[in-house]
Amino acid sequence: MYTDAMKRAVHSITAPKGFGLDIVEHNTEGVGWIELVADEIKFMKLLDTDKRAAVEYMVRVKNALEDNGAIVQLTRKAVPQ
Repeated sequence: MYTDAMKRAVHSITAPKGFGLDIVEHNTEGVGWIELVADEIKFMKLLDTDKRAAVEYMVRVKNALEDNGAIVQLTRKAVPQ
């Protein structure tokens, strides 16, 4: 599901310093999709302008994967309480 073209597209996008996404492949009943998982703790530690850059990065990665044919879901790791 996560093809070489998708990998190239994702790696062409520069992540903000101190932030990144985990890419998880799923296959449910023959339907493959990709989950982008953001770490909320890392996100909350960013400065305001870096948070904006992180949101732009997440959207750009999601769009790059979708442009290469993926079904994409963006989620976050919850902050433990």
